[in-house]
Amino acid sequence: MKRRTVLATALLAAVAAPGTAQAADPGPSVTRKGTTTLDPQALYFVSYDGLVNNNSFQKNGLFTYNGHQYAAWYTASRDAVVARRPLGASTWTTVTLPHRLKADDSHNVISMGVSRADGRLHLNMDSHSDGFFYVKSAAGLLDRPTTTAWTSAAFGAVQTTLDGLALTSQFTYPQFVSTPEGRLQLSYRAGISGNGRNALAEYDGSTWTALGEWTSATGTYTSEHGSSTARNMYLHGIDYDGNGRLHAFFTWREQNAAVMCSGGGITNHDTGYVYSDDRGRTWRNNAGTVVGTTGGADKVSVTDPGLVVDPLGPDHSLMNQESQATDSAGRPHAIISYVPGRFGQCTTDYVADRTAHGRAFHVRRTAAGTWQKTEIPVPLNSSQRTKLVLDRYDNAYAVFPYGRIAAASKASGHTDWTLLYDGGGLNAFGEVVVDETRVKTDNTLSFLYQEKSSGTTPSALHVADFALPA
Repeated sequence: MKRRTVLATALLAAVAAPGTAQAADPGPSVTRKGTTTLDPQALYFVSYDGLVNNNSFQKNGLFTYNGHQYAAWYTASRDAVVARRPLGASTWTTVTLPHRLKADDSHNVISMGVSRADGRLHLNMDSHSDGFFYVKSAAGLLDRPTTTAWTSAAFGAVQTTLDGLALTSQFTYPQFVSTPEGRLQLSYRAGISGNGRNALAEYDGSTWTALGEWTSATGTYTSEHGSSTARNMYLHGIDYDGNGRLHAFFTWREQNAAVMCSGGGITNHDTGYVYSDDRGRTWRNNAGTVVGTTGGADKVSVTDPGLVVDPLGPDHSLMNQESQATDSAGRPHAIISYVPGRFGQCTTDYVADRTAHGRAFHVRRTAAGTWQKTEIPVPLNSSQRTKLVLDRYDNAYAVFPYGRIAAASKASGHTDWTLLYDGGGLNAFGEVVVDETRVKTDNTLSFLYQEKSSGTTPSALHVADFALPA
């Protein structure tokens, strides 16, 4: 029975029997269902304090589509691998792609996407401010998973363009997102850290088109310490809600370290928010004012008004590319993290200070249109990122480094954050890659994680599954 039918029945019962209380939606809970192994000996090296197989900013490194779950990673021999399993199955079937990781750089992740218009799987991999590698499957592969062979023959050749479309020679952070019509968009950064622009390309089921850049690297930002005239916008994500609005939280990263109190910190500052109601062609601030046009002369800039929803200077080691989600009403939520001022007003060692004093915060827009911010009372104990998930009842879950899970109920206004799972027994290295699509499929929280190792000794790569309220 559909939930809408259940709720309608409950309402009729309440009318028929005055004084009978309607059952409230359940609060958050997690029940561990099990863990499967993708690779007992996956590639392992620590770079930028992270791993190439489980950097949480890789959108759809793990995802669910049409009753099957898909994952991608690099093996100990540096081969790119893509795998699938029917939901609930304990084993995965793998395909080795004809590409090997070119550098020990944890930015060079594999991201995946599905073009619903033709049922293809798309993969973009192995880039950090240089060229990318792109592979797509045969048409219909994901539409008919039980009758199409999962073999290397189902995938095309590795390309360094999008079917002939060359985007930029300085490409990083691929994120695929499906439009409500079934097109596939690719978000990426052109340029380098501290001096880059966000851009979009779009696949309509047959052809890739460059939509263009939509953020600016120029303009002057001034802190109490100094100024900077170049930067890049780091996205917390780029996601469509159920009504077709495209949401993006972000932070700015300044090029000039003069804006910081100490050279050991990081130049990230402020949490901003923009949205688009025309599939990423124009961008609006929280008040609805147009602040940028994709491919146009006017791009989203640090000097635009109304972008910042949570102000913070560059002295608190604010994390970039954390996470975001939208609830059933289309309201945006995000996780941000930094070292709060009660631990000092100047971080001097980005990794050490975040590990010792970093805290995560839940930021959301309320029904009244205001922004609410709640500290999650779980120390980071890590320099790395936390992922956000909302269940079918809009309860919020924060998946911390090492696979720890905290949650807050919608009924409390998302203020009653508590730790539900401490990550015990996982031996996870740090960040996890969350399946953002499976929650809606079968009320399961899945995340990919890699076991701790040392040096370049390979370690096991797993997917852990947790049941959420049904």
